[in-house]
Amino acid sequence: MAIETAPLFVPTPGAPELLIILFVAILLFGANKIPKLARSTGEAMGEFQKGREKVETELEEMRESGFEEEIENEDDDFVDTEPVTEEGETKTEAETETETN
Repeated sequence: MAIETAPLFVPTPGAPELLIILFVAILLFGANKIPKLARSTGEAMGEFQKGREKVETELEEMRESGFEEEIENEDDDFVDTEPVTEEGETKTEAETETETN
């Protein structure tokens, strides 16, 4: 009985594979739309990068300002107002009103 293991890395496609992928892309999208597709993909990746950097800077500013301490203090003031019910014990408002009347 032989045990098959997954490779630790996935090999990157070589030149023949890339040419086949390019040929299929040209067949699917047409030669005119490939530059537009590449441009829009690049713009989307740029916007994603900007958004990721913005979130990282905001998180870093929050860490530096001691935001975590403020959250810990707010947890002490938490009051749960939701009634505790077991699974399957949920009642509608109409059932609750008929039981009280």
